Amino acid sequence: MPDKKRTTPKKSTRSSAAEGNAAPAPRVRRAVKAATNGQPRATTRRRAAAGPADALDSMERKGAPMKKGKLKIAMIAAEMFPLAKVGGLADVLGSLSEVLSEAGHRVVVILPHYRGIKHPAGFKEGNPVKFPVLMPDGTETAVLTPVSWRGLESQVYLLGGGDYFDRDGIYTDPATGKDFEDNPRRFVFFQKAVLEGLKAIEYRPDILHLNDYQTGLIPSYLKLWYAEDSYYKTCATVYSIHNLGYQGVYPPETAELAGIPWKLFYPMSPFEFYGRFNFMKAGVTYADMVTTVSERYAREITESNEFGFGLEGVLRGLGPRLKGILNGIDTSVWSPQSDRHIPQNFGPQNLHLKKRNKEALLDKMKLPTERMQSPLIGIISRLAAQKGFDLIEGAANALLSQDVSLVVLGDGDERYRRLFTTLHERFPHKVAFEFGFNDPLAHLIEAGSDMFLMPSRYEPCGLNQMYSMRYGTVPIVRATGGLADTVKNWDPVHRDGTGFSFDPYTSDALYDAVRRALELWREPDTWKGIMLRCMSQDFSWAASAEKYAEAYEEALDVRRKQTFASWLTTVG
Repeated sequence: MPDKKRTTPKKSTRSSAAEGNAAPAPRVRRAVKAATNGQPRATTRRRAAAGPADALDSMERKGAPMKKGKLKIAMIAAEMFPLAKVGGLADVLGSLSEVLSEAGHRVVVILPHYRGIKHPAGFKEGNPVKFPVLMPDGTETAVLTPVSWRGLESQVYLLGGGDYFDRDGIYTDPATGKDFEDNPRRFVFFQKAVLEGLKAIEYRPDILHLNDYQTGLIPSYLKLWYAEDSYYKTCATVYSIHNLGYQGVYPPETAELAGIPWKLFYPMSPFEFYGRFNFMKAGVTYADMVTTVSERYAREITESNEFGFGLEGVLRGLGPRLKGILNGIDTSVWSPQSDRHIPQNFGPQNLHLKKRNKEALLDKMKLPTERMQSPLIGIISRLAAQKGFDLIEGAANALLSQDVSLVVLGDGDERYRRLFTTLHERFPHKVAFEFGFNDPLAHLIEAGSDMFLMPSRYEPCGLNQMYSMRYGTVPIVRATGGLADTVKNWDPVHRDGTGFSFDPYTSDALYDAVRRALELWREPDTWKGIMLRCMSQDFSWAASAEKYAEAYEEALDVRRKQTFASWLTTVG
């Protein structure tokens, strides 16, 4: 998730990382010697304190042996639903880890131990494990605490230490709304502690599945500091980009903080990005496989600076090591037939009951009941420029001159908070806005709206358009990234489609897509057909999890070849 700054670089007169000239990793012997730079060699496997992780013991000792071809996977991220969530990354980790576990893989998840961790039903903590982590100014103590809750299939650990995560907020300070100034140090500590923590709990993974910039240094640590460590000798890395617009770009002195010698921080090196230090570039360069969250987005990020944010050349250079795998959704949580957050469950067989949720939504948002006779458009989003709200700003007058209502739920930039607050004040009987995140309300908006609007400038995958279709709520989207992969534009000739899309990033194009949807809404039989077609789409995690399993096997193959090459280098 974001460091809250889009990383579009300034133009440079010199050749840059954008040209795909990132330097290769140094040879193994030189890398180990150079990169340690005073750091201790990776320690040999050490036994954890008594009773390190009851749930992990159960997985490894009491559980049945893994089936042939099944893997030991460690998934590392800064968020996971239902414990800590800022965006879609949390949903992916929460769902994918469970689906992989159910498929027979052994999965451990590690995320920071934030003060505000949520406690789902049946939540309990196991025995914590303490171990040292070397930082630039001395050794610090890290703590891994196993946690479990009702229905959990994988094993989850919370990683704490000092006051890095024992504070309010995840990435930003709630008091200021700005990033924590020590975010680079917080996530350097996190990444170093992950690699030592896996040893402390005696969990040797086949795959390290890393996510977004907060884990981007781990592949480089494995190739440099741990290059001769037998514990990670056969471990492969898969690095997933959930949003390339947030790369973790910090001042150059971050290299010293991260333990990267200055000799490895040079123009076009794996760590350097227009004179600054880039967490994500390191992850992309050193990982065995790189994935992103839709096939369309995987193409877009290699084609131009608009989507690649300066890393398009590096990403192009990956070739077949870059894959797009569409995110799935948790169909047990997002199900109109069983959703406990909505007043009226419904399905394709009793679609007429959906209107009761619209009635409840209008009442909840204090919109007049006569709006039942008009189309209701929902928006649930992070309020950021990426999400296309400048287009809504430009189209607002024309849009709200139509017989339509708008319900918005979101948290983020003050500019767009003011936009929707102002629209509510101008059109109090048509526009309702709640600032913040409210999970039950999000479910009600998905179930009660007639349409769902996502006019994103870019969208790596998007989940809300898939949630919407599950509830028969027809999406209106810009044709980019995962939105283009999941929403089929309505074809009036062949009478086919699952939504309405537009391509040019303009307010006029947005308004035209909404207008087309409003016109078709007034044809009840046709509209019902679109709703049913939406509800028939399969966005479950099953197919996506299979593709991740394939990516893991490809990463292991890449790693095996690298291990052999490293052996030749060592003996040569």
